[in-house]
Amino acid sequence: MNGSVVVTGLGLVTPNGLGTEDVWSATLRGRSGLAMVDRFDPSQYPAWIAGEVFPFAPEQHISSRLIPQTDHMTRLALTAADYAVRDAKIDLTELPEFGAGVVTAATTGGFEFGQRELERLWSKGPQHVSAYQSFAWFYAVNTGQISIRHGLRGPAGVVVGDQAGGLDAIAQARRQVRKGTSLMIAGGADSTLCPWAWVAQLANNLMSRATEPDQAYVPFDDRACGYVPGEGAAMLVLQPGAGSDVGPVAAYGEIAGHAATFDRRAATGMSAGLRKAIELALIDASLTPSDIDVVFADGYAVKRLDDSEVTAIADVFGVRGVPVTVPKTMVGRLYSAGPVLDLALALLALRDGVIPPTINSAPGSHHALDLVVGQPRTAALNAALVIARGYGGFNSAMVVKSLEE
Repeated sequence: MNGSVVVTGLGLVTPNGLGTEDVWSATLRGRSGLAMVDRFDPSQYPAWIAGEVFPFAPEQHISSRLIPQTDHMTRLALTAADYAVRDAKIDLTELPEFGAGVVTAATTGGFEFGQRELERLWSKGPQHVSAYQSFAWFYAVNTGQISIRHGLRGPAGVVVGDQAGGLDAIAQARRQVRKGTSLMIAGGADSTLCPWAWVAQLANNLMSRATEPDQAYVPFDDRACGYVPGEGAAMLVLQPGAGSDVGPVAAYGEIAGHAATFDRRAATGMSAGLRKAIELALIDASLTPSDIDVVFADGYAVKRLDDSEVTAIADVFGVRGVPVTVPKTMVGRLYSAGPVLDLALALLALRDGVIPPTINSAPGSHHALDLVVGQPRTAALNAALVIARGYGGFNSAMVVKSLEE
């Protein structure tokens, strides 16, 4: 269960870009993908702003045969997985028959597909409901479709843990590579921009009701008024690293450490579970707090949850002890895809020696936080920490580090 695991491919589909370098360029420029929801009329609801992948023409990315049987979420996932495989520059057919697998995370499943079929059931009758409804809504469908598309017959799995699930999926893939699997595709995908999903999200009373995109999602700010949901997919290719017989020549960096905790008190903002996850991830990476050069924070933009995250960071790293960034302010909280996107951005930050900014936000008067705001910050970066929390008490933390000495 030991041995290094590295990331050799990145695939990103987000509200501010398609493809890794497009997303990275947009992120460094602070280009926001937040706007009023376009896919349906949100005016009858109290929340209007979201991060939507636009424009996105699925027929340009997947076969016409797949479109009738997939939810928008799965189309994003398949596209991101394709990007990641191409980025890794690997021929999957050259791997052993059971030598490659896939693990994905999803928070909600295929809501949009499900809503459409329910509408057909109510308005036309059961004979008009698509047979694909039997699986298109399911949390595990992205794993299955990616596996079929790429002929992946090795280990497979799915994680449901809201935002934290994205990192947990990467951690599960890491374990499989350590056990001897030659390659794993792992990541998260979610899309919840339809009325049925929108109402379900509103029920948590944590969504921002702001009507201006640049004021809607401002974590750690005195104006914080809730999070903005977004859609997207982020997939990584994981392979054995140094010391293995099949270790790749080029990689973005190493998945050095991970830990997950659960604490039901998280909803009150009084959870110690997040700090514990951070501490355990550092132990798993054999690093100390002083070794971490940047933290990609969860950034809920809910006061009690922001306060608890600031406390956890300060308890581990000291007050203003480490630069912190929340680039998801440009795209919204992408649920299971969100922390995987952060992980990809962290690896790109290590590669280029630059911390992407948090936009539209500034540390509140009661937050002693070295938040990177407005513009990217050049820095010598060797290791980064990514934090993710899921609704109800899930916590996950992951450390990535550069391969350069």
